[in-house]
Amino acid sequence: MNDSNPVNEHKAEAPERVSCAVITVSDTRTLENDLGGALIAELLQAAGHDVHSREIIPDEPAVMKPLIERLEQDPGIDVILMTGGTGISSRDQTFETVSSIITKPLTGYGELFRMLSYQQIGSAAILSRAIGGLIDSAVILTMPGSPKAVQLAMNEIILPEICHLVREANK
Repeated sequence: MNDSNPVNEHKAEAPERVSCAVITVSDTRTLENDLGGALIAELLQAAGHDVHSREIIPDEPAVMKPLIERLEQDPGIDVILMTGGTGISSRDQTFETVSSIITKPLTGYGELFRMLSYQQIGSAAILSRAIGGLIDSAVILTMPGSPKAVQLAMNEIILPEICHLVREANK
């Protein structure tokens, strides 16, 4: 009997370090008060990954879409991580913008995020429209703007799988 686990084999073949772009979507945040974006960068660096760039942009599709497309084309970026704009208010447009350019959705990411979020905040988890997928071979994952939501997404989903995602996206 073979004891090998295909997931573990894939993870073993994944890169040990990836390069990420961090985008905060907010009409009010600055580098000084962007706790969510700062936390993403801090957690990535602590895990040994590179933060290629960090941007704060307004919740405007006309700004968001060209930035994502430019970052996706950059050969030095493996993953785009976004925080903010995933709720249901009239200004929250991250879901619509990102979903319009994803070429291969990772529906399990949003489902898993909401399941884990439900364990922390209860039924209010339905207000999150976190989404993930590929834009060609670049991984893109969104998460809410609150530091607690960022911590949850990064520690429980993104960091454990980021290298594996990049490996699979580039096969």
